[in-house]
Amino acid sequence: MAYQPKIYILDVTNRDGVQTSRICLSKLQKTMINLYLNEMGVSQSEFGFPLTHHETNYLNANLELVKKGVLSPIRLSGWLRATKADVKNAFKLVPQLKFLNLSISTSNQMIVHKFKGKLDQETVINEMVESVQEARKMNAEGIGVNAEDASRTEIDYLIKFAVKAKEAGADKIRYCDTLGCDTPFSIYQRIKLLAEAVKLPIEVHCHNDLGLVVANSIAGARAANDSGMDAYINTCVNGMGERAGNADLVSVILACKYGNSMQDYHLDERINLKTSWKICKYASYAFGVPIPINQPGIGANAFAHESGIHADGALKDRRNYELYDYEELGRGEPEIIETGRKITAGEYSGIKGFRNVYEKLEVVFKDDAQATRILELVRYANVHNQKPLVDDELQFIATHPDIAEKIFTMAP
Repeated sequence: MAYQPKIYILDVTNRDGVQTSRICLSKLQKTMINLYLNEMGVSQSEFGFPLTHHETNYLNANLELVKKGVLSPIRLSGWLRATKADVKNAFKLVPQLKFLNLSISTSNQMIVHKFKGKLDQETVINEMVESVQEARKMNAEGIGVNAEDASRTEIDYLIKFAVKAKEAGADKIRYCDTLGCDTPFSIYQRIKLLAEAVKLPIEVHCHNDLGLVVANSIAGARAANDSGMDAYINTCVNGMGERAGNADLVSVILACKYGNSMQDYHLDERINLKTSWKICKYASYAFGVPIPINQPGIGANAFAHESGIHADGALKDRRNYELYDYEELGRGEPEIIETGRKITAGEYSGIKGFRNVYEKLEVVFKDDAQATRILELVRYANVHNQKPLVDDELQFIATHPDIAEKIFTMAP
């Protein structure tokens, strides 16, 4: 039987999402996002920048969670510039790094007006090739090569670039629609030519400047699959990302599962939509950005009906006006807001109130020393996040205190 290529999800919330202007995530929040993505069955998380020193402890701590089997089977990959020096330094700072994406600009616009004469088309390829070869020397298990601004790159040069990446040892090519200028028609045609020529899996990395990000992502993935190659759609939770954002994680999955004519394509079977509600609500809280009421699947109005005709039809049979079930997204439980006494664990909590919080979570400490240590970590976590901790964060700290301590520690 012929190989059936698949569509996988490679989420970049912890790399591209956190580059959204005016917002950020703490290292604990980034760790929780990785845990939720793993629970959701996402193939890979681009979890940060190995050369950014304030990320070092977080990156190494999360790779410890990989060794412990806590973050498994998800792959954690770092983003680097495609230079030999950056690859060398990355492995000095993060020795257990196994998966990389090496990025360099390929369009004439970027080569001329960004590099300002320092690089030309040939030296761009040479820089990329040297970085891939160096990553192979450092025993990287998976190497993706990013063509930044691929959508504005001459297709013949883009193919040449990708072929050279493959020859150097790259495992995947990331086609970046950096300015969001592609349409579903152009990206399908370009990725089809690219995938057929290079014969490597294609990552589809799209931005939403024209409001086409999910459509472009699906079209690009189909082009790769139609060429016999696996596709990796880059997503961000709640569509976060620079300028108008990246492809929304849940919207992409819903489009792959329920879009007309998508049933002949194979979405990674590990994907579990039931975690959608949890990860999207958490990301909204962590980023401090409300979920739009009309966000697909997750928005407050995604399953709301007011029109008489629509309400009548939905009550008779949900399929009249609902394409998929709210239960599939982990929705349906009432949201409870406590209006009586509420004891919280914060940066100034005492031991008694702290114990009360953990008793509600059914966490039992073996002795006072353990409780005191976890209390200190919870205090640090509140300073770290600058907002009250959610139950899953409290559970994580109690379960993995050594990892939590590393995550909270940064040295300039």
